[in-house]
Amino acid sequence: MQEKFLDRRLTRRAWLQATGVGAFATMLAACAPVAAPQAEPAAPAQSAAAASGDLRVSSSGYQGALSYWVLGYAPGNAFASTMDAAVGVFTAANPDITVEITGYAPDQEGMTKLTTAVQGGQAVDIFRLPSDLLPGLVKDDMVVAIDDFLTDDDKADIYPNLLDAVRLKDGQAFAWPLWVPPMGMYMNLDVFEEKGIELPARDWTYEQFLDLAMQLTFTRENGEQVYGFTGFIDAGVVNTWPLFMNEDPSVRPLSADFSKFTFDTPEAAAALTRFAELALVHKVTPPDFGAQAAADVQGGFKNKAYAMYTDASGPSANYAADNVNFDVWPMPTYNGNQVTAAGIGLIAITQSDDTAKLQAAMDLGRYLTSAEVQSDVPGFYLAPGARKSVELTEPVSKFSEFVPYTWITPILAEWPQIRTIIHPELQNIIFGKATAEEAMARIAPEINEILANRA
Repeated sequence: MQEKFLDRRLTRRAWLQATGVGAFATMLAACAPVAAPQAEPAAPAQSAAAASGDLRVSSSGYQGALSYWVLGYAPGNAFASTMDAAVGVFTAANPDITVEITGYAPDQEGMTKLTTAVQGGQAVDIFRLPSDLLPGLVKDDMVVAIDDFLTDDDKADIYPNLLDAVRLKDGQAFAWPLWVPPMGMYMNLDVFEEKGIELPARDWTYEQFLDLAMQLTFTRENGEQVYGFTGFIDAGVVNTWPLFMNEDPSVRPLSADFSKFTFDTPEAAAALTRFAELALVHKVTPPDFGAQAAADVQGGFKNKAYAMYTDASGPSANYAADNVNFDVWPMPTYNGNQVTAAGIGLIAITQSDDTAKLQAAMDLGRYLTSAEVQSDVPGFYLAPGARKSVELTEPVSKFSEFVPYTWITPILAEWPQIRTIIHPELQNIIFGKATAEEAMARIAPEINEILANRA
């Protein structure tokens, strides 16, 4: 590692992650329009479908087409097949409604294509989007608040922290929360068994985590080095952040109203110092901790070079398919504080003067974020659902219990820029190039200026 502070130049890959595309969407691609099968209206009454328990049936009475834009959809890929099936169920239940699916890519061109279409009016009725795009669309009055369309069942079912995350103006929620990929601690059971160490209780503490990481850092007889812990640290992810955000509820990057940078507090300094000591003092991480690529971390875990690491639900299916002997634990607590972190997948509805069409789009959004869609199309959910009623199968189900206490990354247009500023300073702390106080104080003025000038 060179003896200089890291700069904030953003590679194309990091930009894709920083734009809020997220863990699921970066693996999805391209765009192409598809028409889904046709379908049947229910009698108009906003809560009728919910009351009957059949969310597939629209309460709108609408007859016509809905244009649905889907992030990362490409005909033929695994994600597209489940989305086609789900939309097919909806249209089969509503023969007078057709749904035309258009995919858009998780890159700058794709995001521009979507926002241009939404701002042009009439081209998009409902769309799945990265959360960072939502604030700008809300500001320009391009999307409709869902509050007037939420039933009592919706309000009881959607996790409150996720519904609160999309309340961006006047206390109103501007998208249907779809899913979240909360970070969990992956445990390589073969490494635990190799050292004769039992898994901790699920309500484990940071102190227990550190003790285990130290015990699980060792050299095998063949010379292979095993490390107790590692994690992927990049401008586009917050995978390891819960390990220091658990210091205190105040240890968050921004204030609750997004008006001030708050990683420059004494509590945050203590938290970041404790986190960096995993590498600098306790030596339980690999030498390139802080600069590893995701593939390096996941490959090392699969090959039993790492006993524990933090990640979202995405890799779990691959590990299961490869017969990796693993489990997933909650993130450890510190001082009794339990937290994890994630982005959020959303479905938004555009403005329309056609009230029946608007209701139909809302009904589709409700169905596509419900437990019913998982029942109709097993495997639809790529991450834990935003509703308590969504029941998943293993291994993704291992992450569902983390959702109620998940900190959602700020739904703020400037968040990717802010996260990109934080990232190299976080690395400087981990590499021992700066103290936590120095690193965070250095970027506080720049971030506070961004927050002060945001539209």
